[in-house]
Amino acid sequence: MQTAHILLVDDDPAQLQALSAMLSIRMRELAVQTASQPSKALELLQEQEYDAIISDILMPGMDGLELLEKIRQRTPETPVLLITGHGDHDLAMLALRSGAYDYILKPIDRDDFLGALQRALQTRQLRRQIQEHQRSLEQQVEQRTQELVAAHAAKDALLRLVAHELASPLTSLKGRIQLLDLYLQQPESLEKGRHIVGGINRSLARFERLVQDLQDTHHLQAQHFDLQRTRCDLVEVCRQVLAEFREGVKTAPLAEIVDEPLEGDIDRQRISQVLLNVLSNAYKYSPQGAPVMVRVWQEGKQAVIAIQDHGVGIAAEHLSRLTEPFYRVPEIQVQTGSQTGLGLGLYLVRMIVEQHGGRLEVQSQQGQGSVFSIVLPLLPV
Repeated sequence: MQTAHILLVDDDPAQLQALSAMLSIRMRELAVQTASQPSKALELLQEQEYDAIISDILMPGMDGLELLEKIRQRTPETPVLLITGHGDHDLAMLALRSGAYDYILKPIDRDDFLGALQRALQTRQLRRQIQEHQRSLEQQVEQRTQELVAAHAAKDALLRLVAHELASPLTSLKGRIQLLDLYLQQPESLEKGRHIVGGINRSLARFERLVQDLQDTHHLQAQHFDLQRTRCDLVEVCRQVLAEFREGVKTAPLAEIVDEPLEGDIDRQRISQVLLNVLSNAYKYSPQGAPVMVRVWQEGKQAVIAIQDHGVGIAAEHLSRLTEPFYRVPEIQVQTGSQTGLGLGLYLVRMIVEQHGGRLEVQSQQGQGSVFSIVLPLLPV
């Protein structure tokens, strides 16, 4: 039990001693201090907070009612009990109206005195608990308010980002369609029209990828992301993805892939999506013509697919946030192409790999490139 601090104030030394001794004997966990003058009591109040104060009303100089007023000005939550004569009923009522917690009549009945003090201490403890609860609630409200403000700001930033990224392919698409319409009116411009159609298809493909990323993110966060798993050879999946990817880049990725099959229980389409995302990132943040290496090997009961680039790299302080949704490393510019994306690619990579019971590992050093390793469990041979 926590020690309760009591202050006794009385100009009668004998009564001070008697009350102090009685409290020490009858109540445990009390620290009792005494003051023979109200001025001394006020000095002690500057040094110590008390759980209850007991004071005689009739004292020379400053009486108990004046002392009560000064105590309430300094520590209004501290219960004050005033001792008054048996016939001073009006004075006792005045003390209660002035804010005293209770009054004690002389001659003092020990049981009544101790009962009043215990009630005062319980009241003080209850007030403290209420204050602590109120402070806790205020802190929770403040924290929640800050979270809501931050969430609102994040939502606004996200909406601006999505609007910007979706507007870019739409604007390009609109411009190309208008140009195509112009060329279609000129039969000699057929070849130029075909070129524009190619650009339209690229804009549509980018738009489709952005929408698909948003849909996948929604399904993952709503736990509605279903995998269509089958037994597949990861080596064969990697070779097919690389063959498709090589058709769209000027510098083909290098590959070191084991010869024997590595079979896993996977969603072929989703793992292909993972590989394409990581490969696209490697090229996007690497200088034109910089080599990208894909290595595939077995490590125990797992397959490892590592994609290494020699691009801008990522500073250590950003690695832990790299796979958060909508997070884009600040101050890193796209090196090849102009598509920055929504910051969902690596988030989707991590989540899809983890849905397969695997993990995504990232090693990177600023200015020296990165290695993204996709680790997936293998089926028993």
